[in-house]
Amino acid sequence: METLISWLIAAFVVGIFVLQYYVGHRRKLARAKAAAARGPLSSDGPRAQHPQIHAESCIGCGACVKACPEGDVLALIDGKPRIVNGHKCIGHGLCAEECPVGAITMVMAKASAMADFPCLSPELETSLPNLFIAGELGGLALIKNAVNQGRDVVDTIFARTRQSVSHPIPDGTFDLIIIGAGPAGISASLRAAQHGLRALTLEREQVGGTVTKYPRQKLVLTSPVEFPLHGRFRKTQLSKEELLEFWQSVMDRADLNIHTGEGVEAVTRQSDGLFHIRTGLATYHTRAVVLALGRSGNPRKLGVPGEHLPHVLYRLIEAEHYHDQKLLVIGGGDSAVEAAMGLARQHGNRVTLSYRRDSFIRLKDRNQKRIAEHIQNGKIEVVFNSQPREFQPGSTILETPDGIRNLETDSVWIFAGGSSPNEFLKSIGIQFGMQDISASV
Repeated sequence: METLISWLIAAFVVGIFVLQYYVGHRRKLARAKAAAARGPLSSDGPRAQHPQIHAESCIGCGACVKACPEGDVLALIDGKPRIVNGHKCIGHGLCAEECPVGAITMVMAKASAMADFPCLSPELETSLPNLFIAGELGGLALIKNAVNQGRDVVDTIFARTRQSVSHPIPDGTFDLIIIGAGPAGISASLRAAQHGLRALTLEREQVGGTVTKYPRQKLVLTSPVEFPLHGRFRKTQLSKEELLEFWQSVMDRADLNIHTGEGVEAVTRQSDGLFHIRTGLATYHTRAVVLALGRSGNPRKLGVPGEHLPHVLYRLIEAEHYHDQKLLVIGGGDSAVEAAMGLARQHGNRVTLSYRRDSFIRLKDRNQKRIAEHIQNGKIEVVFNSQPREFQPGSTILETPDGIRNLETDSVWIFAGGSSPNEFLKSIGIQFGMQDISASV
């Protein structure tokens, strides 16, 4: 009898754990199926690089789901991983790296989603021979991808340069000119120096590109990356300041030819195959060009009365400069949410976030959790389904579901994206449409 009781107690204890696992598994499965159902309603799916899962090879271990830094992009449904929130995928590629059986490959989005991106070859060459694109301008997000692409395109240019040594070029002509000194441009510049190429890098602002405009302490790197002339940089989490400091230390050690404060006005391919690059200061000649520009361009305006007022801003660099103020942030993307949370951390600020939709649909997983905490703690007031009607000195008129609201505001930030440099690319003669990319991740 004692043995039977012991077995019954053991079975009861085991049953509790089994029941908890079963209930938890069913809840997780229900959430995954709900996310899969909402996915097509939130967006048309991935906009660029994303995982393609080969079901016949997949063993359903879930390693890919756990590896994704963006949260619920993937989920296990009926024992197989599926993309449930494709719009959140920004091409980390960690899911493919973690798959133990190689059942995931990284592919680009469907042609309709890529219509707004330049047409590129597998070598990242545009429709103009020897004119390459590296970084987010070609459709891939992430600093890691930009660094890899900057390195790879220069390798291609170097190989072609060696093949054409019997064809002399005029004195003063560069082997390549790199336009942009962000992650892709820095990587390309370092690789060019490593190969001994005659290279020039042109940057209209300062080294670092878009990263320099991020808020302080913004997390900008989430996976290891390898820089030419330096080696593998193994930190998996890096802030804006740490990355800029690292870049500066690398550049101090390398013989690079970088002109800052010199923006490119025109790129023209001549009949002899050389490119003429015109800036506001000079005209340069080169065999090859690497466009390492970002996609944000100039901040997009809303066209709202009063938008020209000095307290209406489009970038937040130093949240610490604002305290004891009434502040309004307009937008619902990661940049807007991160700015609002940065301002809310400063002493005495009262922060309101206005978003035109009824919920956040494109946030990174970590931002989704953090903004929920800020809302629950009363640090940020979020007004969904709202939009500004007029900006006035000291106040903003918001149109909300409950009617017109006059909100006191000392400063306002608008995060509505930016105008892409597509018109500039089209003026060069670059074709747009479906891309054929084999990106290194």
